[in-house]
Amino acid sequence: MRPDRHDAHEAGRPDGAAAVVIGGGLAGITAALALADAGLRVTLAEGRPRLGGLVFSFRRESAVGELTVDNGQHVYLRCCTAYDWFLDRVGARGLVPLQDRMDVPVLDADGLRLGRLRRTALPVPLHLAKSLATYPHLSLAERANVGRAALALKKLDPEDPALDGVDFASWLRRHGQSPRAVEALWDLVGVATLNARAADASLGLAAKVFRTGLLSDNGAADIGWSRVPLGEVHDTLAREALEKAGVRVALRTRASALTRTENGAWQVTVDNGPHGREQLTAGTVVLALPQRETHGLLPAGSLDGQDRLLDIGTAPILNLHVVYDRPVLKRPFFAALGSPVQWVFDRTEASGLAALPGGAGSQYLAVSQSAAQDDIDRPVAELRERYLPELARLLPAARGAGVRDFFVTRERTATFAPAPGVGRLRPAARTQNPGLYLAGAWTATGWPATMESAVRSGLGAVREALTELGFPQGQLPQEVA
Repeated sequence: MRPDRHDAHEAGRPDGAAAVVIGGGLAGITAALALADAGLRVTLAEGRPRLGGLVFSFRRESAVGELTVDNGQHVYLRCCTAYDWFLDRVGARGLVPLQDRMDVPVLDADGLRLGRLRRTALPVPLHLAKSLATYPHLSLAERANVGRAALALKKLDPEDPALDGVDFASWLRRHGQSPRAVEALWDLVGVATLNARAADASLGLAAKVFRTGLLSDNGAADIGWSRVPLGEVHDTLAREALEKAGVRVALRTRASALTRTENGAWQVTVDNGPHGREQLTAGTVVLALPQRETHGLLPAGSLDGQDRLLDIGTAPILNLHVVYDRPVLKRPFFAALGSPVQWVFDRTEASGLAALPGGAGSQYLAVSQSAAQDDIDRPVAELRERYLPELARLLPAARGAGVRDFFVTRERTATFAPAPGVGRLRPAARTQNPGLYLAGAWTATGWPATMESAVRSGLGAVREALTELGFPQGQLPQEVA
């Protein structure tokens, strides 16, 4: 849709009743929906031809036909209450179900020992006691030490600024965790949720992950993932929800300047390709962009230490996609130890492979590699040579299987880097300029760079905006304060 001049005065409303959200990822979609729900007239400007940010799908021609490919594997947990609200809001709950109970198969490549991290219905921390007691990848002494460290972790306050400057690995060593325990448990969870290994992760963020996910409620770590392409949820259904809420969705529309007008409103200059340059005017603007793009648009003086945004690093995620000519994995997913392979998911149904005439009997696996600094720039041929033998080592059925397709998706700046000290760099939603707010998983949500953090940031920005406008907040989820 072409973003014509969007001036609130033309609609007979004060500028304060019009809002512009810049960025159509989860943070921006959330902010636009919540602002519209509160009664504002909203324009959402997104530079890409789709919504969803880094949570998207695309079509790919392969030897078996046209596949729908997710750029990466994304999961959420039952404790992700804001993302759960998002799924409800866009009508996607049934498409992204949760496990009845957390159950994570963990396969050790050395000897192919299978362990499981499973919870029971017992209260915290007893819900994991049985699983930990029988976890074959740790010795009896290591299991006992893990239990003691978990109890110590439960006593930490993730919001304590002192934890932000400490790395998680040092804390684990001080609490008796062996290198094997770090690999087989703490990094197994931490790398997937933080996108960093313990040595590179802030203790504050690690404490948030483990306290909230494993030590807050016995069902908090039950895992959910989309059974349909990510684009169906975060683009198609999200766009339908936005348009139904009255939000004007302007795709292929990139903001190039943000200025304050003489009457105190905001003017957003956007470029829309062949349609040229347009001006959007509103009393409320939410910048829902990555940190560097945000820095480039922020007027001077919007934040104390504004240049600190440029010190927030990024971390990559690599995804390897393999189509085998036969089934090689019976489970929906597993995690691996003793191998470069981290997490493997069966994407056969979601990709549409099973319905293709040439896809009968084939299986599509996605290998998700977080904290992938060592592999992110390797050529595809090198990655194929490195990972296919590893999958064959982990999955005996893959040893005689033919590979019908192998391709790679790379997100070099997938998340902000959760390095020690990052907490002091993450800004709050409210800026020093009235009517201007920030959203994005990298802002000060208290969470690592997850879909939950992105949605929370959008809701947090709207909460600040509605407070400043004096609007009621009754439709905002109350747990996201």
